[in-house]
Amino acid sequence: MKRIETTIEDVVLLEPKVFRDERGFFLETYRADKYEQLGVGKRFVQDNHSKSMKGTLRGLHFQKPHSQGKLVRVTQGEVYDVAVDIRVGSPTFGMCFGTILTSENMHQMFVPEGFAHGFCVLSETAEFEYKCTDFYAPESEFGIRWDDPDLNIAWPIERPLLSAKDKDYPFLKDIPENVLPRYEGNGC
Repeated sequence: MKRIETTIEDVVLLEPKVFRDERGFFLETYRADKYEQLGVGKRFVQDNHSKSMKGTLRGLHFQKPHSQGKLVRVTQGEVYDVAVDIRVGSPTFGMCFGTILTSENMHQMFVPEGFAHGFCVLSETAEFEYKCTDFYAPESEFGIRWDDPDLNIAWPIERPLLSAKDKDYPFLKDIPENVLPRYEGNGC
């Protein structure tokens, strides 16, 4: 497993070691001791799996309280995955990092607690899996508009398929500070 730094200190890309031969491939998708050595020493309590069609955009989601760190990966297809630092007081507040995750490159991204997260599907369909550091809590769920002009996310689609909830989220500047997570130094 290889750690790849991103433009936001706490967001990490991980490139697994993949063993391929004529039969197919094998890789470890999670091993606590190795991830801890790579700086992703989190306790994960919930796994999620979604399947979406081309053009679907899910996000930008976050929870407070019950903030979730997420270790995300694509098991089928291709997505553009985005993390947004929304921690009040963070030196990278409002900054975004986006990358393409595919079932071919098998990269994973760790999105720490205190970040909003979203992805859009670039292939005909995509299956997306993620481990979470806290449980889903609907009463703690919030979101930011996917097309917030202040975030300037370079989504590779113009007219995404959105849920009703995702269409109605506010811009980041319109969310009261007390709803946003606070920056507590490196590692949130």
